[in-house]
Amino acid sequence: MTSPQDPRAARTRAKLRQALLDECVQRPLAEVSVAALVRRAEVGRATFYLHYGDLEALAVDACADVVREAVDALHAWRGIPDPASPPSALVAFFSGLTPHTDLYRALLRPGGGGPLGQVLHQDLRARSRTERALAGAPEPDLIASAVAATFAGVLADWLHGLIEGTPTQIAHQVWRLLVTLHRTPQL
Repeated sequence: MTSPQDPRAARTRAKLRQALLDECVQRPLAEVSVAALVRRAEVGRATFYLHYGDLEALAVDACADVVREAVDALHAWRGIPDPASPPSALVAFFSGLTPHTDLYRALLRPGGGGPLGQVLHQDLRARSRTERALAGAPEPDLIASAVAATFAGVLADWLHGLIEGTPTQIAHQVWRLLVTLHRTPQL
């Protein structure tokens, strides 16, 4: 077995992630086969299973960058946040989702559930909690959970068409919600 730090393993996982993203441009995740994926990535089927238990695990890994971008975009401000002006990184994040919207919908269910929703909630909650605790803000656990759930839920519902708006509009709306949560006095 290869170590996660092994450069060969990292290259193989990168090839598999890119192959999945390329396949999902042409067809929904549910129609992607391991056979087509390993052919595109030019690796063996056994190699695929050495790195991933199934296609969903690969898809979540391939979309992990989106989670990191979301977390970074929400924290791309310094000082006192202006509720009327979201960080440009947040607007760019929503605008950049278009190429793989169908894949994100498959992994992020309405309300923020699903395998990608779990990763998003976990990472966002941890980052929000850490920043609130470092700032000495009240209720770091409660507010971090509310921020993570709100963002994951709004993002998922927007991707599924349950909330209407352009990427810029949704970035402004979710930003106002999150700033309001952070400004909530001690409960």
